[in-house]
Amino acid sequence: MLTNGDAPVIRLEKVTKRFGREVALDGVSFEVPKGVVFALLGENGAGKTTAIRALLGLGHPDAGTLEVLGLDCRRDGLKIRERAGCVFEKPTLYEWMTVDEIGWYTSGFYGDGFLPRYRQLAAQFDLPASRRIKDLSKGMKAKVALALSLGHDPELLILDEPTSGLDPMVRREFLQRMVDRTATGKTVFLSSHQIHEVERVADMVAILRHGKLLLCERLDRLKDEISELTVTLAEGFAQPPEVVGEVLRQSRRARQWQILTRGIAPPDIETLRLDQSVAEVAVRKPNLEEIFTAYMQ
Repeated sequence: MLTNGDAPVIRLEKVTKRFGREVALDGVSFEVPKGVVFALLGENGAGKTTAIRALLGLGHPDAGTLEVLGLDCRRDGLKIRERAGCVFEKPTLYEWMTVDEIGWYTSGFYGDGFLPRYRQLAAQFDLPASRRIKDLSKGMKAKVALALSLGHDPELLILDEPTSGLDPMVRREFLQRMVDRTATGKTVFLSSHQIHEVERVADMVAILRHGKLLLCERLDRLKDEISELTVTLAEGFAQPPEVVGEVLRQSRRARQWQILTRGIAPPDIETLRLDQSVAEVAVRKPNLEEIFTAYMQ
């Protein structure tokens, strides 16, 4: 699954986590290579936040192996959090501090380069240095959290629903920062409900459903292999012929069948067009949200 000879930045192997009778993660295995935006998708309760907490050493799994930046997540959680940057949907900030004060305070946990980088980012984000955090908008608070997470120039940036509830311009800025990170060889691990935005920046995607991993692949390959066929049947026929590949979803409307399938090749489509039961076949490439919905169903 790795794209180069480097060791994976993140590795999960058969990770299981239970809360009482509820299984939050069920034997999950995947790897995240260096220099990509990796998106973890799933509905509420799918296990995304549980996975992120485990990666940061904030919650230990019941079974399996987790490694981040070559470190064991059970044993080296503090070291991982020192080397990774994190932004959550509702960041915890000292609201009585000003924008500059919270950067100065946080710099005490990192090296000498943190504060100048933080101030540079705050200026790029148009954050007023002397304004208290409590007086900032939700979007500005999110920018403060992002600047704090990037101040030590981390090898890995972990984002858990970071753009939820933010206006489009702030979301766009977050997305651009993700792309900028990977351009320098850094890695971004993103969990988000904003699937159409994920599609713009992600190199790889994984889908969780009820704690089980449904897929983990490069996005370009996934989209290339999936097609939506609209098959119009000839008069007197009610069922379409068998379609090559893995059928993810199909529905019928009068004499038309819409079939989302993976693995069908152009020659297979031409063979389908020649079937006596078929009057017409139209082919379209679905977007990531349509693919996600099909897998979830």
